[in-house]
Amino acid sequence: MKAWQNYFHTMQAVVEDVLETQEEAIMKAARILADTTKKGGIIYGFGTGHSHLVCDDAFWRAATPANYCALLEQSATGSFEITKSYHIENTYGIGKLLVDYHRITPNDCMIIISNSGNNIAPVDAALRAKEKGIPVIAITACAYSDYLHTKHKDNVKLKDVADVVLDNRSLIGDAAVEIDGFDMKVGSTSTIPNVFLQNAILVEMVELLVEEGIKPDVYYNGHMAFMKEVCADHNEKLVDKYFYRIRNL
Repeated sequence: MKAWQNYFHTMQAVVEDVLETQEEAIMKAARILADTTKKGGIIYGFGTGHSHLVCDDAFWRAATPANYCALLEQSATGSFEITKSYHIENTYGIGKLLVDYHRITPNDCMIIISNSGNNIAPVDAALRAKEKGIPVIAITACAYSDYLHTKHKDNVKLKDVADVVLDNRSLIGDAAVEIDGFDMKVGSTSTIPNVFLQNAILVEMVELLVEEGIKPDVYYNGHMAFMKEVCADHNEKLVDKYFYRIRNL
């Protein structure tokens, strides 16, 4: 088997593991999102380092809810000066600052993504959210988190703080494939199940709301908006609705 085929099979097994083990947590998380949306709240996604890609994937995106806001703190995402971001995401106060600066309320909720669940900024954000009564959904790798020593002075990890924990079943070390003659595994394992899990709860949220007779705000694809005036008008109205509520829209 070639390395690329090994990677495909490994990731299919990870995603299948998520499918088989996370149903209860997915439904609980989707219920939080549905209740937040019913209250007119915002769903805030937050992740540092490469975890921010999961938030970016759902923000102002085709087929995703318009009340989703990605908290993209550039100093902590690694989009610029990436090696510096490691130090920022392990600096006390950053997570608390983001929750307070964006004025997140108990009517809102947070999806916090951290594969290790061990970096200080995501844990601090979760702790601050809990202090303010804001529901927290974690997407993390529980086995990997258990394997690691905590960095946080409060001796907690993300999974210890969140109201609901979605376990991405990612492999320890966040690496998939062994190659003969090379002493390291290659091929990351966390982003794919993280994106699966976040989309799963957003999709299930929509189903729950529709079953209750509520039509959630969801964007059309930009190409559909280009081709069909009704789709463009739909998207423009959603942008107008949330423009002054979502700071970076």
